[in-house]
Amino acid sequence: GGIASPLPADSLRIFHAHAIPGIRTSHRSIPLPCLIGWPGYPDEPEEAVRAIVLLFCSNIFMTFAWYGHLKTLQSKPLYVAILVSWGIAFFEYVLMVPANRIGVRSFTIPQLKVMQEVITMVVFAGFAVFYLGVPLKLDYMWAGLCLAGAAWFMFRTM
Repeated sequence: GGIASPLPADSLRIFHAHAIPGIRTSHRSIPLPCLIGWPGYPDEPEEAVRAIVLLFCSNIFMTFAWYGHLKTLQSKPLYVAILVSWGIAFFEYVLMVPANRIGVRSFTIPQLKVMQEVITMVVFAGFAVFYLGVPLKLDYMWAGLCLAGAAWFMFRTM
């Protein structure tokens, strides 16, 4: 058996390129379009580096949008914190969307996601310690090692 597709068969016609067999609808098997190409080493390593740099930068904005208000806007009304956070998050998206569009040329989507999570934790650790003044604990290292393990599993077949 395959994975049941939540999409109607006609909607898969809009995709192109290579196909991976195995998506099964209720009545027949439909190839899963390979939107990003087969995993492998990046053809252009500078694109991979550009994607990683953009992910780091976008995560800095994301972290400030999500947690910066806890230090700087505690005494302000909630709507002010929300509007300021949205304004900061806009710049996260300005960097994150191109990072993913560039990154998908060098990495699979699951690899991009796990890489983004590792970057998020690295950025958050620095933010928590240096901006929020949260003391480091050994548990953070163990959590980081778990994320490194997740990254290893995602990238081991490259």
